[in-house]
Formats: sequence, C-alpha cells, structure tokens
Amino acid sequence: MSKLFYPKLATINIKNNTRTYMPYILTSIGIIAMFYNMCYLAVARDIGDNIKDSMSLRIMLRLGSIVIGIFSVIFLFYINSFLIKRRKKEFGLFNILGMEKKHVARIMFFETLFSALISITAGILTGILLSKLMILLLLKIIAVDVGFGFEVPLSAIISTLLLFGGIFALNLIYNICQVHLAKPVELLKGGNVGEKVPKTRWLMAILGTICLGIGYYIALTTETPLAALNLFFIAVVLVIIGTYLMFIAGSIAILKMLRKNKKYYYKPSHFISVSGMIYRMKQNAAGLASICILSTMVIVMLSTTISLYVGIEDVLRTRYPRNIIIDADNITDEKVQKLDQAVEEQLSRFGAEKKDIVRYRSMSFAAIQDGAVFSVRSQDSYAYDNISIVVFITADEYNKIANKDISLSEGEALLCSYRGNIPGNSVRFGNFELSIKERLSSDDTKDITKGMLSAMAANSYFFIVKDVDAIKQVYKGFHGENTDVPELSYYYAFDVSGSRDVQIKLVGEIRKAMKEIGAEGYVEGPEAEREGFYSLYGGLFYLGLFLGILFIMATVLIIYYKQVSEGYDDKERFGIMQKVGMSREEVWKAIRSQVLSVFFLPLLAAVIHIAFAFKVITKLLYIFNLTNIPLFALCTVITILVFAVFYTIVYAMTAKTYYKIVS
Repeated sequence: MSKLFYPKLATINIKNNTRTYMPYILTSIGIIAMFYNMCYLAVARDIGDNIKDSMSLRIMLRLGSIVIGIFSVIFLFYINSFLIKRRKKEFGLFNILGMEKKHVARIMFFETLFSALISITAGILTGILLSKLMILLLLKIIAVDVGFGFEVPLSAIISTLLLFGGIFALNLIYNICQVHLAKPVELLKGGNVGEKVPKTRWLMAILGTICLGIGYYIALTTETPLAALNLFFIAVVLVIIGTYLMFIAGSIAILKMLRKNKKYYYKPSHFISVSGMIYRMKQNAAGLASICILSTMVIVMLSTTISLYVGIEDVLRTRYPRNIIIDADNITDEKVQKLDQAVEEQLSRFGAEKKDIVRYRSMSFAAIQDGAVFSVRSQDSYAYDNISIVVFITADEYNKIANKDISLSEGEALLCSYRGNIPGNSVRFGNFELSIKERLSSDDTKDITKGMLSAMAANSYFFIVKDVDAIKQVYKGFHGENTDVPELSYYYAFDVSGSRDVQIKLVGEIRKAMKEIGAEGYVEGPEAEREGFYSLYGGLFYLGLFLGILFIMATVLIIYYKQVSEGYDDKERFGIMQKVGMSREEVWKAIRSQVLSVFFLPLLAAVIHIAFAFKVITKLLYIFNLTNIPLFALCTVITILVFAVFYTIVYAMTAKTYYKIVS
C-alpha cells in the first residue's frame, strides 16, 4: 500500500466533509489568533514603553490569555466530539469494507494533523498580521500615545504552539479511543445515538430548579459589595449548573406534561411541535444550555466593561471628589501645621488658587458589624462579609464644613450611612454605647465622605460626636481601656484653578513634602491618577471586547452545528410526515415553528439570568467606583438589544444550511 494512501484519503475526507470541517477550522484559526494576540500584548514592549504603571495591565492580559486558553481546551474538545459523532458512520463503513481500526486511526491521525497544521499556521500568521492593530486599539482605548515599531515575541508563538498542539493531540486521542472501543455496528449507528424517547428525570429537574432558585436568591438578597464579592462566584456556579439541569431534564418534564394534556396535545400543530421538541431537547439540551451560558457571559461582560469605560469620568469624580486630596494618618497638630504650610508654599510656587476646601480631623477603624453592635475584628476577619469602616469627627469640625450649628450631648451622635444600615436608635462599640440623635442624608455629609471609601467593598459609617474626648471614649471602649489612643487623622481636600499639568506636579510636590515632614498617608488627585484608571478600565473594556468576540464565535459555531445536526435529523422526519398524509406546507410550518421556539429559548433564559443578576452586579460595580446605575442599566439594555439582533442574523444565516439539508 502506498505511503501516501492515508494522507490522500484524509485529504479527500476533509474535502467531502467541508460543511462540518470548514467552520471548525475557521473558528480554530480565529481562537488561535486571539490567544496569540493576548500573549503578545502581555509581553509587548510598546505597553512597557508607553504606560508608566504597566504591571497591572500586563497581569490583566495574562489572566485574559489564561481564560482564553482554558476556554479553547473546553470548546474545541466539545466541537470535536460533535465532529466525531457525525463521522462515526463513515468510519464504521471503512471497518465493514475490510479496513482495520489501526488503519482508520492512521486516517484520523492525518486528518487531525492537516487540520492542526492549517489552523495553527494560519492562526499564528493571522495573529501576527493583526498584532499591531490590536495594540493600537488597546493604546487608543486607554488614551495613551501610540508608538511605532513591530515585534513578534517568540514566547507568544511558543505558548500558542504548545497549547493548541496539545489540544489537537488530545482530540486525536479521544477520537481514536471512540473508534477503537466501538463495534462496527455501533459506529454505523453512532450518528443516530439518542433517538429513543427521553425519560423524564424528575430528580434532575428538581435539582436544577433548586440550583437556579438558590443562585437567584443570592443575587437578589446580597446587599453589600463585600458580600457580592464573596458570593457572586457561588451564585454563578449554581446558575450554570441549574441551567444545564433545567435544559436537559426540566424542558423534557414540561413537554411531557403538555403531552399528557389530551385537549392540548391532540391537535395537528401541537402534536408535531411537542413531539418534535421532546426529541430535539434530548439531542441538543447541552448545546442549548451552552448557548444560554455563553450569551449571558457576552451580555454581562460587554455591558459592565462598556459602562465602566463610558462612565470613567463619573468614576474619577466619585473616587476623587477634589482636585487635590491629602489624607494623613495618626498625625500631630504640629505636623498638620507644617503640612498646611507646605501646601501653601507649593500653591504659591505654581500660581494656583484653591477653592471648595474641605478640611477636618477624624479617627477611623475597621470593625465587625452585627446589626448595631461593632466588635474588634480577628486576624482572619478578612474572610467575613460584615467588615465595616467607621469614621468619627467632632461636631465643631462638621459645623465648619457644612456651615451648620449643631450641638450634641455626651453619648449622642449623628449618623450618616455611606453603605449599609444600622438598625435602632443606639449603637455599641465594645462596651461603649452611643445614642443616635439623628440620621443624616448623603447630601448633608457629601463633603466629608472620603473618596477612598468609595473604592472599598466594606460598609462605611460616619459618626459625628460631641468632641475629641468623645472620640477617645469610643476608641477606648472599643479596643479596651488600657489601649493608647492614637492621634487623629487629617483630611485636606480642595480644587485648584491650575491646568492638568499643574495639578499633577502639585500632587508630586506635596507627596515629597509629606515625606519630609514624616507624616504617613497619601496625596492624590484625578489628573495624577487618570492614566492609571484609563489603563485599568480601558484594559477591562479591551478584555471584555476580546472575550466577548471569542464567546460570540463559540455561540455561532454551536448554533451552526446545532442547525446541521437538526437538519440531518429532520430530513428523515420530513419525509415520514409527508408519507403519512401531511402536506409539505403543514410539515414545513410545524418544523419551522418548533425550531424557532427551541432556538430562541436560550436567549430568553439569558435575559432572565441577567435580570436576576442585575442587583448583585451593581454591587460589584461599586467596588470599581461606578455608582451611576442608570448608565449601567442603559448599557445592559442596549447590549441585549444589539445581541438579540445579532443572534437573529446568525440564526437566519445558519438556517440556510439547515434548509438545504432538509430539502
């Protein structure tokens, strides 16, 4: 036998199965190009040369490459399992005609080899060609000047070759095992496995309902960003499990209940639709669930990253309420005077004038909250979701800032809850109790709510007490009577009339002065931190677009193979129904109706998932300083509408393949 026999036969097989192989190879090329580009961006010199703090962006891009790598393994293996199922009949025929399984394995080896060579070579070349465009897009998004030059990192090529060479090798081993372990008769029927009427799996359906219910409950009842951070992943896992179980078992259970309803079932349109959907659900439940999960991921990723990027100016103003913000911890009055003097010197030096000044002394600490009781946190308390930040200022300080004339007695306090809630009219810190005289709104305390707290996941409370002695009493009551009370902190924030460059220089010079004085704390401002925010949020936006495109590609391919699979299945059913007396128009209408019903079910389920998850996602966005909920809601609605249009277009395009097979 000629040495070229098996390669030639493998080439002929790929050509004869173009309808199934071509989308697989094209998608592989796209995924490989995306993975290469993500690896390239993680090590690109242009990012290091153009971005001051490039480390966080590089870490983000490396995480993105890991996500794409994991997804590639799962997704390409999933698609390969579909391909081998469609090819089993062909391999079984080879076996019956006298070809041994080791010969079939050789054919499969060359088919996989050719597919891998085409996909990996074309994918890496495409990635290299698009790499400059990708980095230009990234630098444009994060508002950084674009550099010239072109590079092809060897590490990115090696990572791509190793990962996807391994994936194709894994698929080949799986395919050979499938053929080797099956009998020739089983191979001939391999493409038709699962044609029996599916059994109702009530336990699986109930389990799916419970998982979805718990996931939705977590999403709806989570009130704090820290709790959202701890519980979101659990909710996501439960919803994914619940989705798969409900599509696999719940849908069949519902359809069988409809079939038992004789008045509904024994009508021509309902009879065909329900019986066909029962069969289709068993064949494609996992695929439909995958489409639902991928659609949900695409919408969530795009809506959140777009809203963060579009609302970046709102984020900067929330995080930095003034142009210059100074926050010194545990500082003496003498050092405060020196710091004030240094600030005046720098303002005079740059010819800048300050306005909208906010200045006060305070004390803050972290505590474990249990309703209206705050206790000292233990060493492992960072695992809790009830950590709170409490800030104390005196009535005199508050009166100066808010231009009011409030007076408080011993043991009384005014309360402003930035995040969270304290029930009742009193609050206890250790063995010291404060009576809440009045609750202030956020408008009453907008000038004292520090921007730093907006970036924290914990609840935050501001207490206005009588005087400094009252603050010391609270501290001693909380930490113990023998505890030394530290000096108060000093918060000093103001806007300046200077340009962006002046503001950045002011921040830098005041930082130097603060170090010389020996004060601990931070000096910051929106202009000094703008590049870092654009780098972070722009990187997230870019990653969201990248992964969104990847998941859309996966969705399109699953939809395509679903249509191909249903086309071959419905072709036989189409002929049978015509033979028993139904007209071509009636059969066509019934099949089209059930295909549409099943096809758009994942999109409907995805929208329901997002509706339940909306609240917990907004809590997570608080951590990123995005408090503009209407903006996020608008981005979510627009993303859903655009995706629905795209989803419909994909259906219309892939349906052509279906109708060609059926006809």
